[in-house]
Amino acid sequence: MKNTGLAFIINLAIIYFAMPINSKERLMVFTRYPKSGTTKTRLIPLLGPDGAADLHRKMAEHTLSQVNKLLNIREFDAEVRYDGGSKNRMKEWLGRGFTYLPQDKEGDLGFRMKRCFEDAFKSGATRAIIIGTDIPGITHTTIQKAFNALKQKPMVLGPATDGGYYLIGFQKQSFCPSFSDLFSDIQWGGRHVLDKTIKIAKDLAIPFSLLEELEDVDRPENLSVWKRINQQTTHDDNPTRISIIIPAKNEADNLKQTLVNIDSTDGKEVILADGGSMDGTVHLAKCLGLKIVNSSPPKSKQMNEGALRASGDILLFLHADTRLPENFDNHVRQCFKQPDVVAGAFELGINANKPAFRLIERLANWRSYRLKLPYGDQAIFVLSDIFHQLDGFPDIPIMEDFKLIKQLRRIGEVITLPFPVITSSRRWENLGILRTTLINQIVIAMYYARVPPNLIARWYHRSKGVASNI
Repeated sequence: MKNTGLAFIINLAIIYFAMPINSKERLMVFTRYPKSGTTKTRLIPLLGPDGAADLHRKMAEHTLSQVNKLLNIREFDAEVRYDGGSKNRMKEWLGRGFTYLPQDKEGDLGFRMKRCFEDAFKSGATRAIIIGTDIPGITHTTIQKAFNALKQKPMVLGPATDGGYYLIGFQKQSFCPSFSDLFSDIQWGGRHVLDKTIKIAKDLAIPFSLLEELEDVDRPENLSVWKRINQQTTHDDNPTRISIIIPAKNEADNLKQTLVNIDSTDGKEVILADGGSMDGTVHLAKCLGLKIVNSSPPKSKQMNEGALRASGDILLFLHADTRLPENFDNHVRQCFKQPDVVAGAFELGINANKPAFRLIERLANWRSYRLKLPYGDQAIFVLSDIFHQLDGFPDIPIMEDFKLIKQLRRIGEVITLPFPVITSSRRWENLGILRTTLINQIVIAMYYARVPPNLIARWYHRSKGVASNI
């Protein structure tokens, strides 16, 4: 009996440790086995059957390499849902680091995607995402942003320039039978897939997040997209593209001046994260060619929504009443060539001549240099990978910049560049320099005393005589 009982326990242990550990997050990659004549058929007239299949093979390998990058820093289950070939052939091609499952033979693309989500949630996933392999612009950061977005909203979409979407994901707790409508009566491959999906989501009152728009490679005119990405050397890890995210509400009077030193054609994009402006802010931003993201306040939520739509390697968060120094982009890029740097900010400058403002500047810059604690009005910039790894700004109505910087300091260097931003003096002028400074210091003291951020925000707005909807 003793031996039998011991053997039973050992067998249970073997079964337990041999079982795969299912993550709460699931990524499903839709692809095909690269058989000549059956893949990338729209490119066969230009590339030939073998060339088209080879292009598909290379792009699928590129996408799975990005999945592997994310697997190194985040725990999730990765499945390859394949069409054509066999499980053994897929493993030989893409390696044994993924789960391989054939796509359903019946139904259209929508039916197959719906079945995959149902399978994922039945097997224990709480967040699930599907991507394809014909969008080479998908990076591990893109996928990470999508998983993070699903912590806030039930659905996430990645828009493609051809009118479709390259990514779709859901939360388990929000996925219900009515979601089937999102996959029904849609002409897959048409130019209105995304628009129709968004309309259905709005009709069903499903909140969703949108990621940045990416280009697909499915036609001859798209080949330059793959060529550009393929030519990027895998050994060059220096971040180059900067996304400037401006959270704003009723800032039409300041926006033009804020953009003085920003040239959006030189490896930069500018995103206005609007919090419900009632003046001409949004109209002006459209006229100036900015990307518009609508979000409800507070500022932390606006900045996170803007970051979801950003395509840059570096995210720079700029207040709408603050002007960046000349050549700021070169200064930012250079700082990331230093080892271990993950984020930074600029010195603080205030657009007023009173001597008291020079004292405020000196104190703020001392804090920033010595304590490594720059604040949001100093134009915080951070590596996109790191920002999304930390789930972005904490979802709190005040002190979100303070808390993010403290998180960043735990994983790398936060530096202050010796070039000042110039910010408006209006918040000091409105209430008086002494009163504004005192309010700011009380807020910091309350935060360190662990007063809930919602209570701090209410007190802060009352002390400034501003109505709060928190």
